[in-house]
Amino acid sequence: MKRFLVCLSLVMFCAATTAAEAAKTIKLGVVTKPGSAQNIVADKFKELLEQRSNGELEVKIFHSGSLGNETEILQQIQIGAVELGVITSGPFDSFDPIVRVIDYPFLFKDHQQADQILDGPLGAEILTSLEGSGFKGLCFSENGFRNLTNSRKAVVRPEDIEGLKIRVMSSALHKSIWQTLGANPTPMPWPIYTELEQKVIDGQENPLWVLEVYKFFEIQKYMTLTRHVYSAHIDVASLNWWKELDGETRDLIQAAMCEAAKYQRSDNRSKNQARLALLKEKGMQVEENPDIDAFRKQVADLKDIDLFSTPEVNTLLRKVIEQTR
Repeated sequence: MKRFLVCLSLVMFCAATTAAEAAKTIKLGVVTKPGSAQNIVADKFKELLEQRSNGELEVKIFHSGSLGNETEILQQIQIGAVELGVITSGPFDSFDPIVRVIDYPFLFKDHQQADQILDGPLGAEILTSLEGSGFKGLCFSENGFRNLTNSRKAVVRPEDIEGLKIRVMSSALHKSIWQTLGANPTPMPWPIYTELEQKVIDGQENPLWVLEVYKFFEIQKYMTLTRHVYSAHIDVASLNWWKELDGETRDLIQAAMCEAAKYQRSDNRSKNQARLALLKEKGMQVEENPDIDAFRKQVADLKDIDLFSTPEVNTLLRKVIEQTR
């Protein structure tokens, strides 16, 4: 009997130890591969949090879509199967329509304006709103200004886009933008290299780092610097998990993630000129001066469509437009 009790105690001790270890391990999901914008945030966050917690907290990064696409990662964060994610703003719009405000076309003129809004009260309003969908919004890192590429022809004006089959994220707003511009928008999860190579789609729209890291210069001949959407990454936690944390741990995580986000934003922007030079060197034909006024005019009425009809979304959008004009 004594021997049985000793064995039982050992089993219970091991189980408790395993549970304690699991509690200290934070799972963070990103859809992209190492070297990508999301991963730079994740890696910096891991470094900062593990250092500042003196090893009490460990961050395990699941990259390259190992947890699924971005919508699937968000679903796992909602239920607490994954604690954290660095996710492109676009896919959030099926969870909380207020996020569509960030992706409104030609909203921000430059990075400074994006920072002013997203780091301020209006950005905080968006992060707080996410709690209604089971997310704790921590801060904004960035994807960057999105530009159009394709394998068929140079694009200077909106009419040049007519009929192009363009991959878009799983986002009602992004689909509407490209329909309005005359393209054939095709929602498709990441990655999309094979689909571009096999010409299942003609083109895509993403920031410069994507073309470099994923080597789209090998399969996309034409790029137009449309800068049509400033694409943020929203760094989020599972709200249920967050509520279970003590205040000190929350503060550590919040501070580390926001510092990592600012680090990534600065890093991303500092490399854009070199990226553009590289893409030209690799043979891409870059249209640096498209007719932006014509593009902006064509999508100007999007603020009046049903996607922005709810009072909260419409009010916030008009506040942001007022502050960025």
